Amino acid sequence: MDAITLLKKDHKTVEQLFKRYEQAGDRAYVEKRQIVDRIIEELSVHAAIEEQLFYPAARAEVPETEGDALESMEEHHIVKWQLAELEKLDPRDERFDAKVTVLIENVRHHVDEEENEFFPKVREELGRNDLGDLGDAMDQARATAPTHPHPRSPQRPPANFVVGAAAATFDRVTDTVSGVAQGAVNAAKDLVSRVPGVSIGASSPTGSSTSRRSAARVRDSVDDVADAVEDTATTAARGAARTVDAATAGAKGTVTSAKRGAKGTRTTAKRAATTTGRTAKRSAKATRSAAS
Repeated sequence: MDAITLLKKDHKTVEQLFKRYEQAGDRAYVEKRQIVDRIIEELSVHAAIEEQLFYPAARAEVPETEGDALESMEEHHIVKWQLAELEKLDPRDERFDAKVTVLIENVRHHVDEEENEFFPKVREELGRNDLGDLGDAMDQARATAPTHPHPRSPQRPPANFVVGAAAATFDRVTDTVSGVAQGAVNAAKDLVSRVPGVSIGASSPTGSSTSRRSAARVRDSVDDVADAVEDTATTAARGAARTVDAATAGAKGTVTSAKRGAKGTRTTAKRAATTTGRTAKRSAKATRSAAS
């Protein structure tokens, strides 16, 4: 599957989730929570593989797509903040539906621009083989892509590869922890429900609040790690630049010294040759005078 076909398939998957949400009842809190959690995962993975591979390839190989890629990354950045807020918000909150509605509008606008303006430029410039290879790489990158939003993480290589891999590991661990915790809660509720005369309330639409809060705290720590990694990468890049500058200056100094040395050697040789010539002329003149 080529890169553009893969991305369009992701767009269709997300659109189907949007329609399911729009068709859900006003009080379908559990269903809405489940749909939004799926939206968060799908968009997080999709954004990661685009930022890691598709946008850099387009900027490097396709003329006049720099603005398209930068605008798309800014739209991703806004969507990630929306996803991060929705991840922690109870679906019963009065602003939950409003936030999802704005998210859907933003993503649909983003998809429309990509599919009708950005993607055609890339398809026209890149051949079938290149798009196929890029699509294979993006498909493989899914396995190490974050499954939750990290809006403070870097969006450009190589920092997004490093931070993305770390974030993906934390995401999958917290997903597992959250799932195990919720499973334990459900099992306990099932056991208690069998006791005569004891009843329990309906399941929380957000799952185990404790497990979700724990997972959220761990994911917040990932963002702190992301900031530290980005700072380290920036510092390393600056250090490398200074090293290159120093090496360049050293090389220039060596060349300059060599030039000066060569110039001095040539000057000395010329002077020696001039002195030798004058001495030879005097000797010849003296010899001729003696012979006369």
